[in-house]
Amino acid sequence: MSSQHKRRVFTRSATLIMAAALIGTGLVACSSGDGGSTGGAASADAIDAALEKGGTITYWTWTPSAEAQVAAFEDAYPNVDVKLVDTAGAGDNNLKLQNAITAGSGAPDVVQLEYQSIPQFALPGSLVDLTDYGFGDLKDLYTPGPWNAVAGTGPIYGLPQDSGPMALFYNKDVFDEYGLDVPTTWEEYIAGAEKLKEEAPEKIYVNDTGDAGMATSLIWQAGGRPFSSEGTDVTIDLTDEGTQKWADTWGELIEKDLVGDIAGWTDEWFSALSDDTIATLTTGAWMPGVFEASAPDGSGKWRVAPMPTYDGGEAVNAENGGSAQVVVEQSKNKDLAAGFLRWLNSDEASIKVFLESGGFPGTVADLQSDEFKGYESEYFGGQKINEVLVAGAESVSTGWQYLPWQSYANSIYAETAGQAYLNKTDLTAALDDWAKANVKYGNEQGYTVK
Repeated sequence: MSSQHKRRVFTRSATLIMAAALIGTGLVACSSGDGGSTGGAASADAIDAALEKGGTITYWTWTPSAEAQVAAFEDAYPNVDVKLVDTAGAGDNNLKLQNAITAGSGAPDVVQLEYQSIPQFALPGSLVDLTDYGFGDLKDLYTPGPWNAVAGTGPIYGLPQDSGPMALFYNKDVFDEYGLDVPTTWEEYIAGAEKLKEEAPEKIYVNDTGDAGMATSLIWQAGGRPFSSEGTDVTIDLTDEGTQKWADTWGELIEKDLVGDIAGWTDEWFSALSDDTIATLTTGAWMPGVFEASAPDGSGKWRVAPMPTYDGGEAVNAENGGSAQVVVEQSKNKDLAAGFLRWLNSDEASIKVFLESGGFPGTVADLQSDEFKGYESEYFGGQKINEVLVAGAESVSTGWQYLPWQSYANSIYAETAGQAYLNKTDLTAALDDWAKANVKYGNEQGYTVK
């Protein structure tokens, strides 16, 4: 199960590294496709006809389960040939796709995109709106967070592949040794960090060097909605109530020097997860696979709990990570591409293959299955971790939007907002620097940003 999750997590960093290469593409990268269905009007019937007729499409992805999924699809639809291209990771994938769109040729028919990257390609018109293909009828198959990511602005730009509802992962051995309670509120979380620092200053209760993906997810969980877009009009407001609620909490941790600074996804970080140095981690539901693969010596020590809340009341959660598949406007056979996509992320045979590779599903039926929820993880001390993770998926709040250039925004987080982490200074002021940099960039790319 490990390889898929491990690769997906590392691609989050790769996206940031490659984002700078996308500077300057902006709205001029809009595809010149005709926007229509190959065989006429887009419809569910057009999909069925295309699948029966057959043809060839190209699929770009970095999902390790893709080869087995494509083989299963071709068994079901022998007249269709899917040319599979492994793009290695989200960063390389996005750069290649942007280059093909800009050139006007060479793009795939179907491509995997992280949720945060969908607006980057959707708003300039480079993705097909799948509404007329009847994809809206599939809404109830998916949990709210992933569905909102592909259809939150009205048009339906894809189907969710997986989900990443957040959870609190904590080292039970450390908690037991130092008498720490599992926090149910962020106030208790801060108190736990203070207690561990006082009793064992060599330990790290919370580790964060300024991860933009974590920040945006935690802002989402706090009720913040700092980004909104309608066409080319974009609003950035990092002073909204929810964002400030998170900034006050995280800022207190930073200014009290309670935040560790081990770079994430490094050998040192994995060792710290294994040897009891790091005590907690707030991240997505895909993390168990990463623990098993890359922090094997932590086996038996870790447990999973719901995310802390701000008021101790009803659970409120957010997504962290995950991806979908979309149809590219440049496709010459949109009907067939839509048919493959529909099968890929809604057919039971395909989803079974994906889950067998360790994916955390975005589909309600699979999340609610007794087998999935009843799984007892040896790594997590026999805990039925999916019960916690599924509850987290059910409490994800809706209405979140990413920036159309979120990958770039994430890439400049460290040099703007991240300075607060480095210098133990005011996080709110640092967020203002991030906002100003994004307003400037968005306007340079042809958006109207306020």
